Amino acid sequence: MKFVIQRVNHAEVKVDGETVGKIGKGFLVLIGVGREDTKEDADWYLKKLLGLRIFEDENGKTNLSLADVNGELLLVSQFTLYANCRKGNRPSFIEAGAPDEANRLYEYIISEAKKQVSVVEHGIFGADMKVSLENDGPFTVIFDEHLKG
Repeated sequence: MKFVIQRVNHAEVKVDGETVGKIGKGFLVLIGVGREDTKEDADWYLKKLLGLRIFEDENGKTNLSLADVNGELLLVSQFTLYANCRKGNRPSFIEAGAPDEANRLYEYIISEAKKQVSVVEHGIFGADMKVSLENDGPFTVIFDEHLKG
């Protein structure tokens, strides 16, 4: 599993020109699901995400979590996080999860996040999405399988 987490002032995802998800201050999270990923992996990544302290406190130190700032989540599936570019110039996606299983885990992450965060918006799995954001910082953090190692 891979999460690309961007601390944002606002973010939005559109499909066919229509807004399907929009947030204010919070995290835009691009989510890639790998072939071997499980619900247990999703739970671990979500717990780590929700505990991540990258918002500034009153002293300007990155010491506050999403909950501490009443932040919002925008979760967007992105299988291209599994692009393998080691050989040639055309990426291979063989390490990405099968679409049905990846969508199941993506939907699971959304439903679990909604149990803990008051505003959770999301994109549409497999759709051609247009994502816009104002990255605050910019501050971007990557969670991947090396994080758990």
